[in-house]
Amino acid sequence: MNRALVGCFDEEAARQRCAACRPKSAPWRLPSPWLTTVSPPRSTPRPSGPRWLRAIADVRPGEAQCALALALVVFLLLTAYYLLKVAREPLILLGGGAEVKAYAAAGQSLLLVLVLNGHGALASRVGRMRLLSIVLNFFAWNLVVFAVALRARGSIGVPFYLWVGVFSVTVLASFWSFANDVYRPEQGRRLFVIIGVGSSLGAVVGATLGRTLSRIAGPGELMLGAAELLIVSLALLSWVHRHAPSALDGREATESLGPDSGWSLLLRDRYLLLIGALALLRNWVNCTGEYVLDRTLVSAATEAARTTGISPSWFIADFKADYFGAVNVLGVVIQLFLASRALKYLGVGRSLLVLPAVSLLANISMVFIPGLALIRSVKVVENSVDYSLQNTANNALFLVASRAAKYKVKAIIDAFLMRSGDAMAAGAIWAGAHYGWTPRLFATLDLVLCGAWLAVAWSIQGLHARRSALTLTSP
Repeated sequence: MNRALVGCFDEEAARQRCAACRPKSAPWRLPSPWLTTVSPPRSTPRPSGPRWLRAIADVRPGEAQCALALALVVFLLLTAYYLLKVAREPLILLGGGAEVKAYAAAGQSLLLVLVLNGHGALASRVGRMRLLSIVLNFFAWNLVVFAVALRARGSIGVPFYLWVGVFSVTVLASFWSFANDVYRPEQGRRLFVIIGVGSSLGAVVGATLGRTLSRIAGPGELMLGAAELLIVSLALLSWVHRHAPSALDGREATESLGPDSGWSLLLRDRYLLLIGALALLRNWVNCTGEYVLDRTLVSAATEAARTTGISPSWFIADFKADYFGAVNVLGVVIQLFLASRALKYLGVGRSLLVLPAVSLLANISMVFIPGLALIRSVKVVENSVDYSLQNTANNALFLVASRAAKYKVKAIIDAFLMRSGDAMAAGAIWAGAHYGWTPRLFATLDLVLCGAWLAVAWSIQGLHARRSALTLTSP
């Protein structure tokens, strides 16, 4: 065959001839569409999933099922926790009284140190799914043992109270560690909002369901119901482990996390230390604010009893029921409609500044206008932001942390350091009450703490921004 004829059929030669023969176009003349290929502009992947889900968060193709499954898991875990809280109260109060309950609450911090050391050692030896399986099966079978002991008329008030405190922080910290491990930072910033909706709804439904079931079932039945929810949650987590488009390959997802303890990882990393300080200050400010509300409420109840004859017990119970209901409803609304937009436009780091700013304004109001109605209103807003946006942003901070930090350090921060904030608040309240501080002085103390809180949050957002940039540029 003629070589020229072969060359005519050679694609590369034809392309070069065409380029050589093409006339140079004037600067103002558009190239011919027949001679050039125009690449379509890159676009952001189109949202996917049901329309109601896209109204909550930016969901991309292939993400809806796993995000909804994780939201269902945390919904079930929160429901189980509130069922156990309802079962816990009569056992501890009737078995030992309010004083024993207060002492047991103080002892939880010491017990958590032992539990967290064991949890960290276990995480060093097994993969993520094995860790979750051990933790959830352990607590589920514990509930069966407690139910059997209760049926045998055993005295389980104090042990069960301590156990529920350990359960709440360990199980939820393990869940959020898993969620941080499943998603890449960019995914987590978008999809954690959906998981947070499950958490908010679980708290509302769990409290309502627990109150309803307590009228027709005893604490033992509530324990067994919570155990069943844990087993269902484990099955869902196993499904997510197999189907989630994880940033890790199969080997990384099943390997252990190294020998370093959570405490050593925490002390070596300034970013993690600041997250711990944030948790401590967050709880310290909140507990002090709740104390200001409670003291003002008791004074108002006493005054109402003196002037109108209303029972102080009824006045306080009615106020608290309305207060908790308002916090839960507003928290769900913020999580549904505002949290995703705050994370999208402010980012995770700057979203951390919202709650301390709200707390600062709330405590300024308490200092200058210390009336019950105003204090109730500002505390409703503050707690609603805390349980929705702040909780979601706080959990998203670990998206840019190491895998070992996600499973070891997060449990320490969520359990021990947050409870340490409670202890710091209790110590300050005891000292202030001893020296005759008024609610205004406690609110003034909170103003100082809010300033420190804002400084810590500002430092975290800078470090988080740098770590996020490194994550985006790393292969």
